[in-house]
Amino acid sequence: MNWQTLLQEIETIDSYKRFGKVTRVIGLMIESKGPESSVGDVCYIHVGSGKHKQKIAAEVVGFREQNVLLMPFSTVQDISPGCIVEATGKPLEIKVGAELIGQVLDSLGKPLNGGVLPKGLHAISIEQEPPNPLARPPITEPIEVGVRLIDSLLTVGKGQRVGIFAGSGVGKSTLMGMIARNTNADINVIALIGERGREVREFIERDLGPEGLARSVVVVATSDQPALMRIKGAYTATAIAEYFRDKGMNVMFMMDSVTRVAMAQREVGLAIGEPPTTKGYTPSVFAILPKLLERTGTNEHGTITAFYTVLVDGDDMNEPIADTVRGILDGHFVLERNLANQGQYPAINVLKSISRVMNHIITPEHKAAAEKLRHLLSTYINSEDLINIGAYKRGSSKEIDEAIRYYPKIISFLKQDIHDKFTKDESIDMLMNLVHSG
Repeated sequence: MNWQTLLQEIETIDSYKRFGKVTRVIGLMIESKGPESSVGDVCYIHVGSGKHKQKIAAEVVGFREQNVLLMPFSTVQDISPGCIVEATGKPLEIKVGAELIGQVLDSLGKPLNGGVLPKGLHAISIEQEPPNPLARPPITEPIEVGVRLIDSLLTVGKGQRVGIFAGSGVGKSTLMGMIARNTNADINVIALIGERGREVREFIERDLGPEGLARSVVVVATSDQPALMRIKGAYTATAIAEYFRDKGMNVMFMMDSVTRVAMAQREVGLAIGEPPTTKGYTPSVFAILPKLLERTGTNEHGTITAFYTVLVDGDDMNEPIADTVRGILDGHFVLERNLANQGQYPAINVLKSISRVMNHIITPEHKAAAEKLRHLLSTYINSEDLINIGAYKRGSSKEIDEAIRYYPKIISFLKQDIHDKFTKDESIDMLMNLVHSG
């Protein structure tokens, strides 16, 4: 940078600091008179005095008449009327770089263990626009996830976005851990949003393991943290994934769960006075979901293959968030409790799941084999009650007889131990051998 450029930079710097004062606190919301700021800007609220003086970060989430509405990234218990509010004039930024690989971060991009960030990182805003639709290359090749059922029957493409729909305790975290360990993607970025504190370490040590963590960046926002921190965790993780995509990498991105991001946004929306609509969700929830989910996928540099878990209340696949997310993404995998209860892991219902790009990225032979297995499984399931009560007589239908003969092999094929790893080619070969076994 030459002197002339440097002088121009100095001349354009805003040397003023803008301040306001807290006027009241209502629930999660802080109202202040000033400072001059925009929605999304970060402000610092000065609390305490002397040795106990500290700054609490907060974000501008709206305005009421002439007052600024702020929501803090931490608790509001130390904030009182008259506290000074300092404007930064810019949104939340995090530091990114290759040195983050292997780190576990909080929603603000800082090490969760309280350590210091590595050197050599640079700052980016977590608020980014989705890629231009015309700048998105089509999805043309599959990505290996190392789960036999997915690679063979629900093949995922590089840059595809998939929803994993399930109730609680059906194996979402276990499936995510398998994918993170077994995939041939260059790097994993994993967002754990609204998780129980106990589950975070369990996921990192048991499901992800040292081998998975060594090629991953994990962002954590537990359920006890303020709503804004849970929302920012999703944005921070997405921004980190975008950084590595722009470096030309194939990124595997996983978020558990997008439902808890929606619930956090509902809390914020209700606090600033938005009207509740479908099942109590505010309009802003349905505005941020497509904006967040569309940020992943392909661009001219690289790809982000994304898996978003969706918690379905009472296993209702048509509740508002599940319905909205399913309409945005490029496929959905449905995990069912009754399959898990029967000991089938991963508990994916093949007949209710779909990969919308599969037919464009596989060979005709692979497609024919997958369709045959689906047909056999569907035929058996439709006749299962008759078969179980002994009402079906062998020889009545060639299709049902064939389905009965294949069924034990199909169930064996669909099951996979969490420590087993299969390459995509091995999974497809096993599918071909199964359907042609006669």
